[in-house]
Amino acid sequence: MAVIRPFRALRPTKETAARVAALPYDVYNTAEAREVVKAEPMSFLGIDRAETAFPEGQDLYAPEVYAKADEMLRQAESEGIMQQDQKACYYLYELTMEGRVQTGLVACSSVDDYLNGVIRKHENTLEAKEQDRIRHVDTCSAQTGPIFLAYRAQDAIRELVQNIRENQPAEQDFTSDDGIRHRVFLISDDAQIAAISDAFAQVECTYIADGHHRAASAVKVSLMRRKEHPDYTGEEEFNYFLSVLFPDEELKIMDYNRVLKDLSGLTQNEMLEKLCEKCYLEMALESPYHPEKKGEMGFLMDGQWYRLQARPDFIKEDPVGALDVSFLQREILTPVWKIDDPRTDSRIDFVGGIRGLEELERRCENGCAAAFAMYPTSIEELLEVADANLLMPPKSTWFEPKLRSGLFIHKIER
Repeated sequence: MAVIRPFRALRPTKETAARVAALPYDVYNTAEAREVVKAEPMSFLGIDRAETAFPEGQDLYAPEVYAKADEMLRQAESEGIMQQDQKACYYLYELTMEGRVQTGLVACSSVDDYLNGVIRKHENTLEAKEQDRIRHVDTCSAQTGPIFLAYRAQDAIRELVQNIRENQPAEQDFTSDDGIRHRVFLISDDAQIAAISDAFAQVECTYIADGHHRAASAVKVSLMRRKEHPDYTGEEEFNYFLSVLFPDEELKIMDYNRVLKDLSGLTQNEMLEKLCEKCYLEMALESPYHPEKKGEMGFLMDGQWYRLQARPDFIKEDPVGALDVSFLQREILTPVWKIDDPRTDSRIDFVGGIRGLEELERRCENGCAAAFAMYPTSIEELLEVADANLLMPPKSTWFEPKLRSGLFIHKIER
């Protein structure tokens, strides 16, 4: 069963929260991060991407960059921009996007749950990406980016959350530049804390929805600290990591689309013939064409949209093989484009659904040869893959809205 516990969050004040809250560090490149921090010096992105405090050309992974992040975090606390709660609490983090509300419990999840499979995964991680956050967490002795976890909704938890939202005022309430409303509720009452802990003790497992690299990095720092402290008891803060847990019924996964730099040496007619071997194909009446159901894809080439429907003979029934992104990779990208590893092949790129299909058209007008518009993976498909201890293809899910960094920091002692 899932083990969570309250913690003393370091968090911005009511007056500074809107300015501090930042999108995750990995949605920006360095140039974009510099622009954000220049426009809002209080943005937590400055701590998450501390190279922005150095002249251009700075090595992103130099020791002084991580030392600067630690210095800036301590400065934000000393200046009162961020304050640490005196008591271990839970928190509710509510996000509203286009009228859709999702409310997560901010808590510390157990590293041992990650190691023993109670926290389930659906993606592999890359060592190079882990190393950056390992050094950031270790140098700052703080987990600065929350791990987005999901759980199968339960009535008891739903009632507890609803009661708090309806009967307590939000401590923080602001709308970010992208139109997302963010509300934070403090849960400091001992009875409420106990009730929440007891309710989650009935949750069999949780699932990493987003943040596999952040989770792996936090766990590896924990294991480092355990080696440094062989007499650890398990109660130390480094045995837990910052997480926000959402019920599956409130989550929405958007499409994660693909653009291709070339046609793999084929003419346009030859490409259509290849696609027809695995799909029913017709010219789309809509432009752009967004697939309407599982098994459908939109295909864009030379300004024309096509509707693709996977042929039944090529559809698999296992949790991973049945995914639309798996069909595309297995039956089209690998045999036609000879793309075996989409994570490393420079001929393919990925476009989150939040950018719209117009972004696919723009990319195809500016250097790309084709694009695939995907039907979104469902949250139930994600849970089924994780339950089967399997892995999805890279870039299978795009969650919106994104959790903001800087609203909750979990300090871990050395």
